Amino acid sequence: MIGRFPILYIAEADAEDAVLSSGVLAHLVESLPHATFTIVGSAASAPLFADTPRLTKLIVLEREGHFEWIALWNQVRATKWGLVVDMRGSDLSGKLRRHKRAVRGKDQPGLHAVEAAAAVLKLEPDEIPAPKLYVSEETRAQIEALIPATGGEGPILAVGPGVEWMGKRWPAERYAKVAAKLLADDGPLAGGRLMIVGEEIDREAAHTIRYAVPRARVIELQGKLTRLQTVAALSTSVLYIGADSIWTQLAVASGVPVVAVFGPSDETVRGPWKGEAVRGPRTYDEFKKLDPRLNQAIQHMMDLPWERVLKAAQRMLKARG
Repeated sequence: MIGRFPILYIAEADAEDAVLSSGVLAHLVESLPHATFTIVGSAASAPLFADTPRLTKLIVLEREGHFEWIALWNQVRATKWGLVVDMRGSDLSGKLRRHKRAVRGKDQPGLHAVEAAAAVLKLEPDEIPAPKLYVSEETRAQIEALIPATGGEGPILAVGPGVEWMGKRWPAERYAKVAAKLLADDGPLAGGRLMIVGEEIDREAAHTIRYAVPRARVIELQGKLTRLQTVAALSTSVLYIGADSIWTQLAVASGVPVVAVFGPSDETVRGPWKGEAVRGPRTYDEFKKLDPRLNQAIQHMMDLPWERVLKAAQRMLKARG
């Protein structure tokens, strides 16, 4: 049943983009307690919002074709919306009956994706909401059933090595060295556990990283969880280390402190909103000179030493207390 202040939120089709913008939806959930939400997303992005409070309907736009948009129009046209938030800048949102509409246009160059999303609601700089995905008690219970039985009760270090392009891949051996130092008997997470998240395709990297600690202290979750379940799992950790990937953005949305390795990526636009991006000696512009389209089969991340990432992780843990 649609409430007295119904909000239609049209999320980005790309899941990582949707996570980066998720703070906008969270801001509306928390600032408008009487609002109800209908959320539109793709097959990749919609499931991220399945546990949103006061969710009336979750609509999956399977494809971007004309007929799919007509089908969506037929589902949402009858309602007079209190607010329509359109992160895709679609024509549809402008034709709906609504009291207010907030639509995302072209992002300002150099502006962080989180700031660009907040600009849709015209929020002040001190009001910019961090990415946040809601996780229900049921989803948390599913994760809690997996984790406590693995490796005791020590603190959890989470690692997400997976990337979509080899140019962003940091060697698994270096993740392992950082994890081994942090989880060593004299390390800041002594006696802790190692959690590895990602897709099934990340299994080879996971097998390398897991040797950082005894097998009984490893929680291998790659390929086993939905992305929303991954958020719940990451929220149980004390620190996350990962690449420029959706796994890192999920970690940010879970609220865990984040250290992200960057190279051929612009951390000023897509770096962890709350956390630290670490890069080697080359700037983003230097990578673009070598690989203008950032799509070549080049291992760009080889010049980032593991010691630099370890120091960032140690700083993060010290600041956390």
